[in-house]
Amino acid sequence: MIPFNKPYLTGKETEYIQDAVATGKISGNGKYTQRCQSFFEVKFGFKKCLLTTSCTDALEMTSILIDIQPGDEVIMPSYTFVSTANAFVLRGAKIVFVDSRSDHPNMDESQIESLISSKTKAIVCVHYAGVACDMDAIMNIANKHGLFVVEDAAQAIDSYYLTKSGERKPLGSIGHLSAFSFHETKNIISGEGGMLVINDDRFVERAEIIWEKGTNRSAFFRGEVDKYGWVDVGSSFLPSEIIAAFLWAQLENLDDIQRKRKMHWNAYYEGLKEWSKKENIELPKVLDFATNNAHMFYLVCESLEQRSAILSQLKEQGILGVFHYQSLHKSPYYKVKHGDRELSYCDAYTNLLFRLPLYYELEVKKVINTIKLIKTK
Repeated sequence: MIPFNKPYLTGKETEYIQDAVATGKISGNGKYTQRCQSFFEVKFGFKKCLLTTSCTDALEMTSILIDIQPGDEVIMPSYTFVSTANAFVLRGAKIVFVDSRSDHPNMDESQIESLISSKTKAIVCVHYAGVACDMDAIMNIANKHGLFVVEDAAQAIDSYYLTKSGERKPLGSIGHLSAFSFHETKNIISGEGGMLVINDDRFVERAEIIWEKGTNRSAFFRGEVDKYGWVDVGSSFLPSEIIAAFLWAQLENLDDIQRKRKMHWNAYYEGLKEWSKKENIELPKVLDFATNNAHMFYLVCESLEQRSAILSQLKEQGILGVFHYQSLHKSPYYKVKHGDRELSYCDAYTNLLFRLPLYYELEVKKVINTIKLIKTK
């Protein structure tokens, strides 16, 4: 059986966990937490990083930081995971969904401005498959209308946006705030886990307080205050040192993991190029202003029946492919709130897109050879 995902272990994870336990400090914000946060700040130039127990938690922190209130509107893609929306719904926001692009599951930036109202507070962009949204367009719209930008970079570690002026900006470094995931299905993992990135100075101090249950505990341990107390809203967002120790072993091997994943992604692309043309199936597209971090390899079929036939035959051969998001605007919870506005490309990706296995130890040639023998119609 070739599973859809298999977590890759570098060999150092348990060693670092044992070290964390031996220090007697296994609650959050110890040496491994600080190592991981510093890694991202140095390698990618993020202003301030805070590890969290999940990307969902990091997104919830962004909602608190930009002071989402009941009735505020937040613009985001419909083709995304529920956490992207939940983080803002929990604070009382109304979600205004944007359709996907015709050539990529990312949000269609050209539709954003027409959805802005006097109640709009933020734009949340999701870098699907680690491929950048058009961040120049999004930031220009946000600056024009005085809106916050949150990057949902759950899938986007070690991926970049190529600006119109020729700069190469790491995803997660462009919006006011961003959120990453280290879930076991991501490139770099800690089982569950995430990270908040703060790129705007005005949020740095408050983010640390929210992270520490609404207290100024971190400032106390740095000796900046003589005692700490409850100074703001917050929650227990920071992970244990055990999670951070596991993550540190992964980060030490980031370049190797990325090299192997990109090798598999390229093998898929070259190996399925002719087959996909013959079967009228679209291969994943890396947009002109984006790089590819090999987070996933997906195919877009010409019909739901074709997709079902391929997935069924793959499963019969012991290979697990899976479809992805169900559009949130048609979800049981939100379809009444969304109304009748059509989001046709989101619906198309919901019905036509599926993902192939992609992990470090994948037998990629076996998958390619099996796919080529499948009857798609």
